[in-house]
Amino acid sequence: MNISYVHGLIGGAFIGAAAVILFWFNGRIMGVSGITSKLLSKPDKDFWWRLAFVLGLIFGGYIYQMRFPVAVVIETSGWGLIVAGFLVGFGTVIGNGCTSGHGICGLARLSKRSIVATIVFMAAGILTVWVKKTLGV
Repeated sequence: MNISYVHGLIGGAFIGAAAVILFWFNGRIMGVSGITSKLLSKPDKDFWWRLAFVLGLIFGGYIYQMRFPVAVVIETSGWGLIVAGFLVGFGTVIGNGCTSGHGICGLARLSKRSIVATIVFMAAGILTVWVKKTLGV
């Protein structure tokens, strides 16, 4: 039996739980790009929970990978990853949010802006994979 979906299912459950917990305890929408950008800008009263959130993302993933190793295949160079990171950051600025803010929290609130944003970034992702597979890039 192939259970390759289990890791994604567990990760999705943790992301959903984090969104609910953040909203219950802080009254905030979980948008990782917004949390991270405000963490990196001028410190304010929310600095510590933002830092704890981002460190939880990093170390939570690390701990999970140590306990339940998953093979990760990266088919690009270090420069490709850097360019991809900048493009993702640029996209979150243009889209005024990221997949967690729009795709998880925004859709749950039935936000029209988030529905459009989610359709656009899903379409862009699908198109990117199609072009990569078709052109062999």
